[in-house]
Amino acid sequence: MNINIKEAIEVLETTPKTLEIFLTGLSAGWLECNEGEGSWNATQVIDHLIVGEKTNWIPRLKSILQEGEEQLFPPFDRFAHLTESSSKTLEVKFLEFKSLRSENVSTLKNLIVDDQQLAMTGLHPEFGKVTAKELISTWVVHDLTHISQIIRIMAHRYRADVGPWEAYLGVLKK
Repeated sequence: MNINIKEAIEVLETTPKTLEIFLTGLSAGWLECNEGEGSWNATQVIDHLIVGEKTNWIPRLKSILQEGEEQLFPPFDRFAHLTESSSKTLEVKFLEFKSLRSENVSTLKNLIVDDQQLAMTGLHPEFGKVTAKELISTWVVHDLTHISQIIRIMAHRYRADVGPWEAYLGVLKK
């Protein structure tokens, strides 16, 4: 087993700060660029992370620990952030994300008190039986995926301008 709950929490605690430091102060050109139709921009990724904090990770972990396989996970709409129009500034969004994440990490620490709980199972509507270990690991990798996505989106903005150096810029590889 590769998961170490303390190390997982390190990433979960760091993600909001990492994204805030990286994105705060950037122009709309950086924050609103995307990779084409159907892709998200950096601001939309932050909105998605906020929705996940509200309706995904902790409700599903509680379902595993309390309901087991008796009941399907609570629903999670991965695209809900696209239908909820928000006029909040990026700074306000970061405050919300940091607050929600802090609460959720605190809840995680209180819910998972020993490694044996990581083997407990729940019922995902698409995947069937899943473990707490898989859910928590996915939460961490989900954060890393979206950090990587934001970097890739921003690099894509200058793809046509880097000329022959594209051959050496891994972030631009398809």
